[in-house]
Amino acid sequence: MAAAGFRDVLERGASELGIRLDSRAIGVFERHYRVLVDCNRRVNLTSIEGEEEAAVKHFLDSLTCLLAVDLPEGCKVVDVGSGAGFPGVVLKVARGGIRLALVEASRKRADFLRDLVDMLGLSDVEVLWDRAERLGRTSVHRESYDVVTARAVGEMAVLAELCLPFVRVGGMFVAQKGPDAREEMEASAEAVETMGGVVDRVVPVCLPFGYGGRSIVVVRKESTTPARYPRRPGIPEKRPIKRAREPELTRG
Repeated sequence: MAAAGFRDVLERGASELGIRLDSRAIGVFERHYRVLVDCNRRVNLTSIEGEEEAAVKHFLDSLTCLLAVDLPEGCKVVDVGSGAGFPGVVLKVARGGIRLALVEASRKRADFLRDLVDMLGLSDVEVLWDRAERLGRTSVHRESYDVVTARAVGEMAVLAELCLPFVRVGGMFVAQKGPDAREEMEASAEAVETMGGVVDRVVPVCLPFGYGGRSIVVVRKESTTPARYPRRPGIPEKRPIKRAREPELTRG
């Protein structure tokens, strides 16, 4: 069947990463993949095509979060900008005991996520169709989660403002970034600190089958986010918080 190649890549790749998957989880991932392929014909959810590419770049890539942070039973997790369910839904399937919220600003993607959660038979999953900037200011969601994940392509200074307001003091924000995140981390230091966070560790990851490297950035929440953050929708992207550069000395 068409998904056999997907399953083989998933099993071998997870083994290479040192992540154990049982047959139940692999079966659910296959269903997720088939639903994604079917819906992608009508709604543009992803540009990734082919079983191997999808297995590695979506599913195995999402699972690499488990190499950087533990998700114990009862852990409250929110995935900001979940899109087609990556990494949030994948982490829920792998660690069924977590309580998950999926934040998605696009109505079409939020509708897809609701259908996906129902089709996969997942419990303790809430889909939130709204902007992170608004949800992060509500009493229900502000500083209410143990772990926040983000696989978005946005720069770290923006992600810090969108995600850290969700994290309880003592919790973690996990961002999946490119192979060399040093320059971006330096540029985002002011934003991370302003939101009450500190970079705890950066875990380098090599994706299986030659698909390149990743950096999993783990930010620990050390203090409460100031009440003025996050700023209103759109402002974090337009005016990200960045440390001013030191003026260069000129010779007289």
